[in-house]
Amino acid sequence: MKNQLAELIVLLPEAHETICGSLRKNDQETATVCLSDCQDTAVAVGTKIDETEGEGTTTVKALEEYCELLFHIHQDMTAGTADPKKVEKQLKKHYIDICNKLLYDIPETKEVVFLPYKASMWDSLETVWKRASEDPKINAVVIPIPYYDKNPDGSFREMHYEGAEFPKDVPIVSYEKYNLEANHPDEIYIHNPYDDTNYVTSIHPAFYSKKLREYTDKLVYIPYFVLEEINPDNMAAVKGISAFIDTPGVIYADEVIVQSEAMRKVYIECMVNLTGEYNRKYFEQKIKGTGSPKIEKIKSMTIDDVTVPEEWKRHIYREDGSCKKIIIYNTSLACFLENSEQMLRKIQDVFRIFKEHKGEVTLLWRPHPLYKATISSMRPHLADVYDKIVEIYKTEDLGIYDDTADMDRALVLADAYYGDRSSLVTLCKAIGMPVMLQNPFVIDED
Repeated sequence: MKNQLAELIVLLPEAHETICGSLRKNDQETATVCLSDCQDTAVAVGTKIDETEGEGTTTVKALEEYCELLFHIHQDMTAGTADPKKVEKQLKKHYIDICNKLLYDIPETKEVVFLPYKASMWDSLETVWKRASEDPKINAVVIPIPYYDKNPDGSFREMHYEGAEFPKDVPIVSYEKYNLEANHPDEIYIHNPYDDTNYVTSIHPAFYSKKLREYTDKLVYIPYFVLEEINPDNMAAVKGISAFIDTPGVIYADEVIVQSEAMRKVYIECMVNLTGEYNRKYFEQKIKGTGSPKIEKIKSMTIDDVTVPEEWKRHIYREDGSCKKIIIYNTSLACFLENSEQMLRKIQDVFRIFKEHKGEVTLLWRPHPLYKATISSMRPHLADVYDKIVEIYKTEDLGIYDDTADMDRALVLADAYYGDRSSLVTLCKAIGMPVMLQNPFVIDED
């Protein structure tokens, strides 16, 4: 805001020159217009300062005195007694006074806005927000944005808003009460890169990255996922993950922050392959490999940082109070879409095996947050089958069903990982957790 007000104030000297020049030429009409414009600018700046800093600032007092000067200059001009030299000195003196007051009255703060959409993906921005919120020179604003499920034809279905599901220590601002265009924050952080290109969901079109870049000086994209590290020289591997990279968020963001320096090189190679070698320097400057907040957060967490729900405890503890081993079972979207019907059979077989060993091991099933929405949108004929599987898992009390927004709690509690390839695998490796990947075609038919 300080910069925006300064941009208005800096226009005054040019108007002052016009006023003095018009007085010398006895051009009262032009001088009157400029005096009026200067007064309008002073009032607008003063009103904005009152709204944000409260009344009684020295800057507003200086602006009021400046407006009185403009009034007296107009009176003298009408009476034919205005002295251009005297007016020039007075205007210059008041202008310098306003600038000095503005410099010290309004603190040099940055407005940084975070636009998460799913509460379960907040960990991809959380540590960045915490650092910003602890900086007295930054006003960090968290604005959860709505998103839609999509029908098979791509049209919008149900709208979701998860503002109430964020951690209690995160102050939430309603997306309906914050005007991005009017506030024009210094920076905006996003974690959804897809805009209108996702087949399953879409954030509200008002928050597509193509639009957001117009409302800020710096649009920053941090992926909500982490990927398995690959060799940037392996072009086949780079091409294999290009769907995660060739997205509007990467294209329109001013800065992209990824999980490692190696992944930065992968992003660069992918975008150069797509857009041409002449863009290499641009993407080298734009993409940073400074690390994923998801990995940063999970590495810092211990069992003391999580609260275990009461309904989970009966699955975790034996009658003698000892703990069972906890296996986090993760089912991903990519594996389901590759072998949909087979994947559902595999899930049922996994449940059967763990049911036989409930006394020793607890299964903590955490399907991807968009699993149900993906089936409804892209495999609608299997929606009832999946709903039945979930119902059986719950009613037969086979284990813990975790569809909460808090993924980190499951990772901290679990002893090992079993399931599909996903960003969870990378997080498990980061904290040294054993990982076993499932093969949907390995099923005990008996």
